[in-house]
Amino acid sequence: MIRYLLINLFIGIHSIIFSLWAIIFILPFDRTGKYIHRFAARPWAKIILWVSGVKLQVNGKDYIHKTSAYIFMVNHQNYFDIFAVLAGIPADFKFILKQELMKIPLFGQAVRRAGYIGIERSDPKKAITSINGAADKIRKGASVLIYPEGTRNADGQVQPFKKGGFHLALKAGCDIIPVTIVYSNKIVPKGKRRIYHGTIIINIGKAVSIEEYKKNNMDLLIKRVRDTIISQMGDKRGK
Repeated sequence: MIRYLLINLFIGIHSIIFSLWAIIFILPFDRTGKYIHRFAARPWAKIILWVSGVKLQVNGKDYIHKTSAYIFMVNHQNYFDIFAVLAGIPADFKFILKQELMKIPLFGQAVRRAGYIGIERSDPKKAITSINGAADKIRKGASVLIYPEGTRNADGQVQPFKKGGFHLALKAGCDIIPVTIVYSNKIVPKGKRRIYHGTIIINIGKAVSIEEYKKNNMDLLIKRVRDTIISQMGDKRGK
């Protein structure tokens, strides 16, 4: 319990420091948010994992081509997933996240400047505007990352997927990379105020082309991506 409180206190203070670092020292030289992601967000996440005693094993890095833009679709178990994908996925990407996070002082300014995209889920019109903005970023060469379940699922099972990310893929003409996080639910177990030492595995899958999919058969695309994420849970080489 004490360790849990101390780590979360550290995360809060650490986030303020890195937000200031991003805003004051990186922002003046960064028009796209690429450097904030690379030199603030990624080190921020890596240090949190290190302090928490959490290691990463990343499989499938070769499926990511640095010259291509993707939509990374990732299963979501708890807040350590954020640190894991930032530290483990070897690509510059923009998070698609809840608009409320953009309102946090300093942190919200930093993530906005990084080019991350806030979604106002309670307002469909604003959500569509955000999706259109994300599609424009992808066309300009930026990758994005989304949690298609829409919320955390602490028991490790993959929930049904929302359609928003798939509409975005079709609109932007962008391939999808299915990413599976394994064991993060054991780092911060549901219902327990504890953070355990351990290894989080990230399994990166082959890109799924959206060429053969349209709105009328989008359900097939959703099933294909979800089935791939579930199947990748079986690769637990870092157990």
